[in-house]
Amino acid sequence: MIIGNKEFKNYTYVMAIINLTPDSFWQNSRKDEYTVLKAVERAICDGAAVIDLGVQSTRPGYVEVPPEEEISRLEKPLYKIKKEFDIPVSVDTYFAKTANAALSLGADMINDVWGFMHDEDMAKTVAKFNAAACLMHNAKTQLSGDIWRPIIEFLQKSTQIAEKAGVDKNKIVLDGGIGFAKSKEQNLQLLQEYDKLNVLGYPTLLGTSRKSLFGGKVEDRLAQTVKSSVHAAKCKTLFVRVHDVKENYDAIRRYYEQGIN
Repeated sequence: MIIGNKEFKNYTYVMAIINLTPDSFWQNSRKDEYTVLKAVERAICDGAAVIDLGVQSTRPGYVEVPPEEEISRLEKPLYKIKKEFDIPVSVDTYFAKTANAALSLGADMINDVWGFMHDEDMAKTVAKFNAAACLMHNAKTQLSGDIWRPIIEFLQKSTQIAEKAGVDKNKIVLDGGIGFAKSKEQNLQLLQEYDKLNVLGYPTLLGTSRKSLFGGKVEDRLAQTVKSSVHAAKCKTLFVRVHDVKENYDAIRRYYEQGIN
């Protein structure tokens, strides 16, 4: 897969979460224009291969902000990051207006938690900039019964929308959407069977970092997050999207060094 000027293959890379929001569920991930450069520098030193900027919280019960607010949160930090660092930057948004602003400022990928289904202009916006895209499964109501049929069908439709709009197939990665429209049991099943997404023929991304499927308090979920990242490596997942870069990077590196994969 290609993001910006980097190619990613045959490994499980770490995507670092840096939230430009006041309400993301993991407080330590919240940054502003004054602290974001240090956070990005640390993430790179700790092993991050991609930076993912969040401009809207999507935690349970979140209050949606409009694209204008996303853009105001994004502009200065993104400009500074692209000026200072040679690392691909993803922006987490489902609004085409925000995506257009982000890509105009040099972002390399759009991470859409609605898989191009929320805003009909999103796919053509990404294609216009020849950018990469992460397409995630989501639903307005919680899944019931077999989880795999709706997940596969949704992502198939997402990729069809993307390719029809002209998004390069080599710039698409898929996310099963752990924590979105699924019960705790369904999230755990999705995680355990994550390699089933490989049938779609695209690289995959896993996002489990400190999420509620692990139970307990958010500050106590690091060990389980790291374990899930190693599982992702076993499933040939291309990216893990995490808050704690060093711990997840080190665990994945040790896994590959053991030569088990």
